Amino acid sequence: MTLPPIAIIGFAHSPNVEGTHGTTNGVEMLIPCFDKLYAELGITRTDIEFWCSGSSDYLAGRAFSFISAIDSIGAVPPINESHVEMDGAWALYEAWVKIATGEVDLALAYGFGKPTAGNADQTLALQTDPYTVAPLHPDARSLAALQARAGIDSGAWTEADMAEIGARTFGGSVDELLAADYVADPLRRHDIAPYTDAAAAVVIASERKARELVANPAFITGWDHRIDSPNFGARDLTVSPSTSLAADTAFGDSDRAVDVAEIHAPYSHQEIIVRKALGLPDSVRINPSGGALKGNSLFSAGLQRIGYAAHEILSGNAETAVAHATSGPLLQQNMVVTLSGRNSGGQN
Repeated sequence: MTLPPIAIIGFAHSPNVEGTHGTTNGVEMLIPCFDKLYAELGITRTDIEFWCSGSSDYLAGRAFSFISAIDSIGAVPPINESHVEMDGAWALYEAWVKIATGEVDLALAYGFGKPTAGNADQTLALQTDPYTVAPLHPDARSLAALQARAGIDSGAWTEADMAEIGARTFGGSVDELLAADYVADPLRRHDIAPYTDAAAAVVIASERKARELVANPAFITGWDHRIDSPNFGARDLTVSPSTSLAADTAFGDSDRAVDVAEIHAPYSHQEIIVRKALGLPDSVRINPSGGALKGNSLFSAGLQRIGYAAHEILSGNAETAVAHATSGPLLQQNMVVTLSGRNSGGQN
């Protein structure tokens, strides 16, 4: 099925920091993002025809936490609004569908989270199997360490391969990073993204509206998201079939030698898994933004990857890009978005 051309035209995010004084509903983090987008695009709040947010009541510690975040928008006059209990990347998907239906021309999706306000590892453990895993309350880095060890033991990657990603992200040499102590064997500090508080927002528009507002719209050429089993013992943790399937759908017959790839990998070895699943050649620039490894901003990190990929096109630094977002433990759910500065005539 061919859909009408739709493009990402704006991106903003708050600093990814390991502690803020903002409230857990994200209002203080969101307002500067919205103001930046309004100013850059020359629009006002009332020009946005649809809003969609991504957040987590578990993370915020309150029911319907997204309602409080609407204070950053203002609900009078009334707004057309929706919400997903997922990373903001999935909120952007809903906004894309809304425009594809022809109901609106301009939408804004945002995601926010403040994991440093509580015990994020304990909260994330609640996402695991309630009978066999959750009672053990495994912290996320321990689960990731099991995944990393499985890959090393199978020969899929080495600790040096992981350190190369850490060196690219944080600086230093591979030898220096390998000399550091383990945090959760075989993971060292450079292999683990710290939890950070942040919000992000992306504006998406129909072709007509996009060309009115920006010079280089980042047209969406493909989009898909898939899910692997939540049962760790039922899947090979060293590969990501859902990412491969989503990539096959998103890329279609397109060349995978894109200019830029933004990969949502909170652990160094997960970048290796996702890059292989995406089928990217060595020529692709990986995570020029620094990636999620610099800061695991729960519920906005995936949206940031899409925003950064689009920004490369919007700013003229790239012609084509792919973005990846993940949700759930150990790359359980994966989304792939392909982008181009050229209007291909529609998306699949």
